[in-house]
Order: sequence, then structure tokens, then C-alpha cells
Amino acid sequence: MSFGELPRKAAELSDVELALLLSVVANEHCLIQTEQAALDSLGQELHLAATSTFGRTPALLACREDTTLDEFTNGLLVQSVESEPYHGTSDADTKKRIYTRTAVFTAPKDFCVAIIQNIMGPPLNNHLLDHIFMSHYHDTEDGFVNLAATSAWNEDDGSSSSSVVRTSVFRNPINGVDRTFTKNDIRNVIRQSRGVTVTAEVKCYLQNIVTFLRLHRAVDGGITPRATKYFDTLVTCLAPLHGLQFVTPSLVDLAARKVYPHRIVLTIPDRERSLQYGSDLAAVSAYLEDVTPESIVEEVIKSVETPL
Repeated sequence: MSFGELPRKAAELSDVELALLLSVVANEHCLIQTEQAALDSLGQELHLAATSTFGRTPALLACREDTTLDEFTNGLLVQSVESEPYHGTSDADTKKRIYTRTAVFTAPKDFCVAIIQNIMGPPLNNHLLDHIFMSHYHDTEDGFVNLAATSAWNEDDGSSSSSVVRTSVFRNPINGVDRTFTKNDIRNVIRQSRGVTVTAEVKCYLQNIVTFLRLHRAVDGGITPRATKYFDTLVTCLAPLHGLQFVTPSLVDLAARKVYPHRIVLTIPDRERSLQYGSDLAAVSAYLEDVTPESIVEEVIKSVETPL
């Protein structure tokens, strides 16, 4: 795939497929959120996208409150199309290992987990969130491209709720456009992302956003060194998908909106910093009621001076 072809091909992908592509290119895990009613459809959409668009062998694992470690592990032990063992876990550890009572399983280098979460559901723990590369909210109004274009998915109401592993063949291009990314295509994106230039001015802009986020009065945590590493990685992954060999401030803004909202820990009124300087607790409580991680990121982006 030439440098000019990549942005045209990426433009044909859905938002969910782009999130998967960025995670695969970065070799990291992602979080995709949607409404409760759309969780099943999103899971099917991700399965079809992984299989048909990226040629992967996915395992779809539905976790319950009483899901055991063994069920969790067995649900992710799948065979690749080349019959090589794929072992893995959604414990987003950099070593990509899981320890059970009887064995240690090691994931392949390109193993990737996409966590599906109800946007209004209980939050994941902060340790897990810090190991998630990026997050994305899928609006149900954007639809499910793969589900609408194929009937390959067979609904099985009687299937196990602990794990569902399905395979399907490559589908025909949607609207006559070849939207598949082969292993060579993905390697090409990785190679191009590693050659992206980040100027000193843009690097300073990126670091200023990190600093402003860390010092924001409503932030109690989450702006970690790992988050900064992922921030650096995502901006270079985004550039070739936009047909650029360098990082622009707008790409930095986009990356900030994907890296930080899911990991920002909001402070509670009693811990808000301005109380140390005489602020009224009731006023602070009223201020924090309307603050969200997304609004903090947007406020910081507007506050930091953009390089010319």
C-alpha cells in the first residue's frame, strides 16, 4: 500500500474499525463504549470487523459478575487460521501473560483486546484503565456497517454466556470498495508511523497538554507516565492515516480526546485543591457536579496555546 492509498482506504473504515486499526498498529488494547441496548450489536460488529476487515481470529467473551478465572482464560484460548496456538487475556499487562492455577499462557506479539463497556455501567478499576491504549464512544446513530452489509453472523440464543468463538470468511467489499487491511498493509502502517516527524514545537504543545491536565483542579489522578507514552504513540499512528508524515496540533488534540477521558480520576469536593486557599466547599461541590473527563480535556485543549 502506497503512502497516498492509505488515507483513502482508512477513510472508508467505520469509527469502530478505525479504533481497532489504531490499536492493532500500536499493538495495544482499546476500550469501546456504547449504550446498554447496543452492546450485543457492537460485539457482533467488532467480531465481523476483526475477521473480515483485518483477517484476525477473534474470541468474543461475555463476562458476568460470577465469571471465574478459568472461564475467562478458556474463552480466549483460540486457534489461528494457521493452526498456531493463540493464548491471551484481557488483563492488559505489558507482558501479555495470564497465570492460572495450572499453567501460564503467553499471548502472541500482535494480541489485542477490545473491551466493550456500557457507557453508563460500573467503571473498570484504575489499574486496568491505565493499561488501555485508547477509548472510543460509538454512537448508535452511526450504525453498524458490517452487520448491515453481511448475514454471516448467525445468532445463537442458546450459546454459552461465558465465551463465544466464531469464525467467518472474508466478505465482499462494501459499496464496491476494498476495505480489508492485510498483514502487509498493517505492517506498512506501522513502518510509516515510525517515520513520522514530531517537531519541537508540537512536542512542547503535547507536553503542555499533559501538564495542564495533571494540574487541573478537578483531576485527582490518571495522568500517568504510561498515559503520556500512549499519547506519544497515538499521535504518530494517526499521522499516516491522514496522509501526513508529521504531527499537527489537531492530531495532538484528537489523540488527547482518545487517550485521557477513560483514565482521568475526578476529585471529590473534600480533596479539591482550592479549598487550601479558602474556597467554599459548597461552591466547589456545585462546580464539580458539572465536570466530566471529556469537559476537562476540552477545557485544557482550549487553554493551551497552539503552535503556529
